Amino acid sequence: MANISDIIMQQVQAAAGHLEIPSQVKSQVLGGLGDSILGSLTQTASKAGGIDAIKDLFTGKTQAAASPVTALAGKLFTNNILSKLNLGQGLSSSLSGLIPTILGKTSSFIKDQDGDGDVDLNDILLSLTKSGVGKAIGAGIVTSVLGGLFKKR
Repeated sequence: MANISDIIMQQVQAAAGHLEIPSQVKSQVLGGLGDSILGSLTQTASKAGGIDAIKDLFTGKTQAAASPVTALAGKLFTNNILSKLNLGQGLSSSLSGLIPTILGKTSSFIKDQDGDGDVDLNDILLSLTKSGVGKAIGAGIVTSVLGGLFKKR
């Protein structure tokens, strides 16, 4: 089974396939899209209310275009990649506009990981942990924040 970082990169490749990205920066742009999305998931998960924002995104309660996860991914991509490459306003806007599409399609790949018959927070966490995002969040956050969530729910 593919992990979430693989799924994100597949969606990045598919979404950006129709854009003419200069070959000398293409891998940097595509990698930057994937890294920005994974970074957004990691940073969002470590904030108060972040787990709920991720859950709402991946369960479809919040549309990708309206999600704070998407907004943060866009900021990260703009600040860390686009601002350094000078690709022009049109291409930069087109690339940034891919983020909601990528996250929307990625959320459709989150499946029932724990065999309980539904897609819930536990399934999302299992997907993130398999991708390394859960490891990037850190054991302290996983045990304190996420542990607290599971005790409350």
